[in-house]
Amino acid sequence: MGIGGEYSAINSAIDELIPARFRGRVDIMVNGTYWGGALLGTLSTFILLNQLDPSLGWRIGFLVGPVLGLLILIVRRHLPESARWQVMHGREREAEETIAFIEHEVAASGHELPPVDESKAIEVKASEDHGYIALVKVLFQQYPRRAVLGAAMMITQSFLYNAIFFTYTLVLGTFYDVPSESTPLYLIAFCVGNLLGPLTLGHLFDTLGRKVMISSTYIGSGVLLAISAFLFNAGLLTAITQTIAWCVIFFFASAGASAAYLTVSEIFPMEVRAKAIAVFFAIAQLFGAFGPVFYGWLIGDGSNPSALFVGYLIGAAVMIIGGVVAIIFGVAAERKSLEDIAIPLNAATGRRTGTTRAEGGGSPRAI
Repeated sequence: MGIGGEYSAINSAIDELIPARFRGRVDIMVNGTYWGGALLGTLSTFILLNQLDPSLGWRIGFLVGPVLGLLILIVRRHLPESARWQVMHGREREAEETIAFIEHEVAASGHELPPVDESKAIEVKASEDHGYIALVKVLFQQYPRRAVLGAAMMITQSFLYNAIFFTYTLVLGTFYDVPSESTPLYLIAFCVGNLLGPLTLGHLFDTLGRKVMISSTYIGSGVLLAISAFLFNAGLLTAITQTIAWCVIFFFASAGASAAYLTVSEIFPMEVRAKAIAVFFAIAQLFGAFGPVFYGWLIGDGSNPSALFVGYLIGAAVMIIGGVVAIIFGVAAERKSLEDIAIPLNAATGRRTGTTRAEGGGSPRAI
């Protein structure tokens, strides 16, 4: 309920409400805050389980998440609905009110919105909800290359993350003799590295571009993982240096993984955008679930580190493949309106008049 629904809702809202020139960095940074939550969860668990009786500490720990989740109910009350979504569902008056509210906020901040380019006007016909059959047709008939891109990016990052993150403490305990009560400290460092990546690199996805940054973060993290694999196999790493290596690797991988969600949320028509996110996420998790099982088997009792070495090389190759696919099939979506990236399924042929101002993000009021 939390991840399956929220990933679709969050990425759709960002894409449809944030101006095009900032869309990439905002989406990547927001997705990256997943690791802020992981950091809070790990820190609270470390404190609770080391300071309280475990039977009480676990119960309090499990309540931390729901408390944060309840805050979302308050936040949501102050967020406008996407005008694009309202137009698609025939709610023209509500869409006008939403855009008027946004324009008022922009004007109040001292910024003047430029006139709308009338050539960008699109006539959109309201329709009922498009189901998964429509999504399948879009993926395989209209945008097969983009479907390959989205699947490759989501699957490769999911495999790497699940494989490394879910066996992290197992590696620390098996190969570096780190006691279980101390492993949260290493996880905290891992979370910090993952959080900093999207926050510091996010703007480059809008300036240098999607294809350059996605391919470089995927391939770069894969190459770094391969290097760390050789160091691990040679016995040159300690628990601390291994954690440092993973922090550096996932500094880049985290930005790339966040960009995977950005990509599948912006390269398909609006009518199926949320479903596309959900479907690709589900597909990624099916493949990602194999990672911890496979790596857990490679780790075993720790008597054969060479097996895990091979596993790390496989993980590196998987990420590099994702980067190569981004080079071949990547979409230069930076600073473009969503309608320029993928025309709505319900758009009438030809250009129409009747557009009002929509700063940066496209023409959500093209009715």
